[in-house]
Amino acid sequence: MELKKMLFVFNPNSGKAEIQPRIYELLDIFVKGGYLPTVYPTQKALEATEIIAESAGNYDLIAASGGDGTLNEAVSGLMQGGKPQLFGYIPAGTVNDFATSLKIPKDMKKAAQTIVNGTPVSCDVGSFGGKYFTYIAAFGAFTNVAYQTPQQYKNVLGRPAYLLEGLRQLPSIHPYHMTVQYDGGEIEGDFIFGLIGNSTSVGGFQKLAGQQVALNDGLFELLLIRQPESIAQMQFVINALLKREEDSQELIFRTKSTRFQIQSPDLAPWTLDGEFGGDPSQVEISVLPQALNILTPREALGEIPVSVSII
Repeated sequence: MELKKMLFVFNPNSGKAEIQPRIYELLDIFVKGGYLPTVYPTQKALEATEIIAESAGNYDLIAASGGDGTLNEAVSGLMQGGKPQLFGYIPAGTVNDFATSLKIPKDMKKAAQTIVNGTPVSCDVGSFGGKYFTYIAAFGAFTNVAYQTPQQYKNVLGRPAYLLEGLRQLPSIHPYHMTVQYDGGEIEGDFIFGLIGNSTSVGGFQKLAGQQVALNDGLFELLLIRQPESIAQMQFVINALLKREEDSQELIFRTKSTRFQIQSPDLAPWTLDGEFGGDPSQVEISVLPQALNILTPREALGEIPVSVSII
């Protein structure tokens, strides 16, 4: 039997480093599924991008395991490689937003079985001034929590670590003045938070990006929150987001677009999939339609918010 070639890149320290004692179990699943895996445990940041970009063309399947940051690195490598490639993912981080949207199991064994037996679906990918993101580009309040929360806190506390770090940063929230151009319109103002996303889960919160998210419709969702003028308005914003209410009081703005042109006199730090994405004064964000072909559970295909599969 001729085995297909797989490159498996994983972050050995993601989450609580649970993959380390299970790596042989996962490799056994891959081999029994007809693959000859080449295994690469990453040693430093951005290494997954480099390895995948350089060698993806030599394999039938690229697979990765880690948190949302590792996922971002892997997808960035695929985009830089320039060729559509079948991709599998084993979530091993604290939140795993994109995997949640795609119904990929958090159980590592089941996720590995999804890689060898799953159904590929096509998903849009975001381009951010030459960088890439799979599900979110954001600025403003709490967006730096993910990459400023120490890894040891994430490992011990899980999601509450993010909440504790967010509460610590409450007194330092300030707005950014921005002009945002989108398909057919423009908005300008002082915003404490902005999100351009393609996920049903953001930071573990469901449908924060919007009610009707489709992962491969060629559109990303824009969410902007204006600076509240009082504590009462801030409470209103929080309640509206948690209850997923529609826009009101002109504090919350939503739309969808294929591209966004953003300008600001302020240097707002951005996060891309939970990792620091820079602080440009202007940036163009565009959608790469159906650029990622990712394996998902066959039995959950009807629950995944996509309109096109690549069976």
